[in-house]
Amino acid sequence: MRLILLGAPGSGKGTQAVRLAEYYHIPHISTGDILRQEISRKTQLGTVADSFVSAGKLVPDELIIQMVEQRLQHDDCIVGFVLDGFPRTVAQAQSLDQWLTQHNRKLHAVIYLNVTETTIIQRLSNRRVCSQCQAVYHLVTQPPKQTEICDLCGGRLIQRPDDNETTVKKRLKEYIEKTEPLLHFYQRTGLLISIDGGLDVNSIFNRIISELSNKINGNL
Repeated sequence: MRLILLGAPGSGKGTQAVRLAEYYHIPHISTGDILRQEISRKTQLGTVADSFVSAGKLVPDELIIQMVEQRLQHDDCIVGFVLDGFPRTVAQAQSLDQWLTQHNRKLHAVIYLNVTETTIIQRLSNRRVCSQCQAVYHLVTQPPKQTEICDLCGGRLIQRPDDNETTVKKRLKEYIEKTEPLLHFYQRTGLLISIDGGLDVNSIFNRIISELSNKINGNL
């Protein structure tokens, strides 16, 4: 199973990507994780990418594409993968298509978690992170046992700077501008599956599995 998971910040795509990877026994590939690993290992690509990150600039498409393509060549990706955070642009999607074609592989589906702006703001503005172990909490749906204290290590819970309402709205605006063309791109291919991301975690997961089953069986 080869899948792409798309969704705005706070849509829950990371959570669903992990569950799908476990369900289908395929690797969960996060571009954020790849980038951090390349930089920490001081690889050639990581060193170049770090020069952009350190300067507060976006890592260019071509570097991200190279990192993802290298990861897709690992043996564990032969049976499939879940891509989380890639592609972000039509150019990245086209490069991925070319790579898959060259390696006689194809995508099975692109899952889009559709969540309203109101829901995303509510989710992110109530998110808290442990300053020590990085455990994530939600003041409404998953609050800590003690106010502002991590259940796991006793560390202080903080709000990330980019989780305040003003910043969230700005991030959403940027995401929509970049992602709308990408959604149209995959809609034309017939691969796009839109899921209501406002549901609870289990309902979203069950609906994804059901939609994928219908899609795969319909293509047999």
